[in-house]
Amino acid sequence: MDGILQVVLTVLAAIGLLALGWAAFDRLAAPADWGGPVYAVVPAAGDGTYLEQNVKSLLWLRGKRNSRFTIVIADDGLNPAGRAVAAALLTDATGVVVCPIDRLGEYIREK
Repeated sequence: MDGILQVVLTVLAAIGLLALGWAAFDRLAAPADWGGPVYAVVPAAGDGTYLEQNVKSLLWLRGKRNSRFTIVIADDGLNPAGRAVAAALLTDATGVVVCPIDRLGEYIREK
């Protein structure tokens, strides 16, 4: 009986340390507020391989801490399939824009 209690307490301690580590990592990885505009640039070309996963990961990060940053899909030659993926992402979320990669600097300076 004593061995079972030790195992249960060890598992609970490990879970507690894992939760504490996750909370600390969350604080470091996702600051609550920034002093100025922040952009996350996702380069995209061809059929937009990994575009949806990258943008949705950034949306999760933004929603997790209620942070405000703009996700910019930098179009570096998306084909029609890639443009369809980008268009679907634009309709699903706010704060996501598509910009040609050669105009990226102009877009950021304008905002």
